[in-house]
Amino acid sequence: MAWNEPDKNGGNKDRDPWSQQDQGPPDLDEALNKLKAQIFGIFGGSGGGRPSGSGGDMPKGLISLVIVVLAAVWGFAGFYQVDEKERAVILRLGEFHDTVGPGLHWNPLFIDQRYTVLVTQEQDYHARGLMLTKDENIVEVPISVQYTIPEPKKFVLNVRDPITSLHHATDSAIRHVVGSTKSSDVLSEGRQAMAQETKERLQKYLDSYETGIAITLVNILKAEPPKAVKSAFDDVISAKEDKDRFVNEAKTYANGIVPEARGKAQRIIQEAIGYRERLVAEADGEAERFEKLYAEYRKAPEVTRERLYLNSVEKVMSNVSKVLIDVEGGNNMLYLPLDKIVSQTSASATNNSRQTDMVGQVANEVIERLRQEQIRSRRSETR
Repeated sequence: MAWNEPDKNGGNKDRDPWSQQDQGPPDLDEALNKLKAQIFGIFGGSGGGRPSGSGGDMPKGLISLVIVVLAAVWGFAGFYQVDEKERAVILRLGEFHDTVGPGLHWNPLFIDQRYTVLVTQEQDYHARGLMLTKDENIVEVPISVQYTIPEPKKFVLNVRDPITSLHHATDSAIRHVVGSTKSSDVLSEGRQAMAQETKERLQKYLDSYETGIAITLVNILKAEPPKAVKSAFDDVISAKEDKDRFVNEAKTYANGIVPEARGKAQRIIQEAIGYRERLVAEADGEAERFEKLYAEYRKAPEVTRERLYLNSVEKVMSNVSKVLIDVEGGNNMLYLPLDKIVSQTSASATNNSRQTDMVGQVANEVIERLRQEQIRSRRSETR
């Protein structure tokens, strides 16, 4: 029933739910005091009441425990592991203290600052941008830079943001190299030389900044012209390739023709030299033969003259195929068919010696007849 209703005895006495007759909620202050008393009792305080001193002060035992726990946490938090490919730069109270290598290390927390740096692993950086070439053309050049950090102390302490410095230095170096190179070299075969020059210039920049970064490789990927003029650039490159191809074909043709022409010229020169030497030798031989013949002619003019005549006739007769002989004092003409005789004797290649003998025999007969006719004519004159 409600607390303000009359009881069974008919009284109108009010029923207070928080009155002493009913069990009410505990007093909070009293509960807190009992909890403190139990805690203080555990750590050496009075078990039944408040500890000596002011009620809000903590005992020395609890303070010591808190200090020990905090010291343990602080000590364990100072341990750290450095990987094989890393180095750790230690700053003590803001000043450089040491550079530690791989392994387990400890440093006092909140006193030392630790900066871990990858020193052996190669890292890369990629960038691309529109750049102006030496001949005032715009090209888009992509670049890839690989680097290591062999000096972690310089990397951590000398520059506030070394990676940003690397990006800016790379952009400056590549723009300087592209700006001093023609667009044809940038777009085709000049990229390797550009990459080497960019690497040297970039390393020089980083060394002057003392960033502790070492550039291992700079690779300039295939550069492209802007999309708006790409077709025109492709035509130019195609024309240049055609030009190079034609030049190479012409050089190949020249390399084949020139040696052949030089060989022919050398052969003609050697033939001319041989012809000259042969003519000179023949002339020398004829002159020597004439001198010897002249000496014999002076000794016996008639015999020598007749012998020369016979030799000349023999030489002439050996080159003709028909012979006509006019006999003095008569109307008859003698005909010798030397062509038929020669054709008959040349029936086979194995009878060459016989052919020569027959021709010589015929020639001798002709000469003998001429000689007899000459003798007869002389005799008739003497009579």
